[in-house]
Amino acid sequence: MDYDRQQVTCPQGQVSAGWHGPYPTSSPTAAPLIVARFTKSQCRPCPAHTQCTSTADSARTVGFPPKELHDLQLRVLAEQQTPEWKTRYAVRSGVEGTVNEFAHGHGIRRCRYRGQEKAHIQHVLTAIAVNIERLSGLPPAEETLTSRRPTAFQHYLDQREIPRPKSWRTLGT
Repeated sequence: MDYDRQQVTCPQGQVSAGWHGPYPTSSPTAAPLIVARFTKSQCRPCPAHTQCTSTADSARTVGFPPKELHDLQLRVLAEQQTPEWKTRYAVRSGVEGTVNEFAHGHGIRRCRYRGQEKAHIQHVLTAIAVNIERLSGLPPAEETLTSRRPTAFQHYLDQREIPRPKSWRTLGT
């Protein structure tokens, strides 16, 4: 994509015949879209035609964001490859996994009861059931426990030098 010349070059070397937009999209929250068009005479004789387009008129149309948004996307994508970003995201991915478990595994999106108080009770009881289910897979406290790798949340606390809360197993000892 050459934003200055307003043209797109395909992998086979053809240069787009038209550049239109940016057009507003159907969604008010979506970014505007630039459209580049290739002609039938460019696309029909191309050896990669069947891999590129399946339109009836045999012409290819390409949509992409404006230059500012494209540059921002590239910058964010590069940032997501850094170890610092992956460490920060590990905390979020753990939370998202738990939310996903509640939504898909326990049907928390649909309440059985009407009213905020009853819905809250359902959510609390579901959380208790999930915790019991998770704890039931752990060995009894009398056995010697093998040390587990720290979770992403524990890494987060350690990096910020926040003391970890004591385990419920060690509170009575």
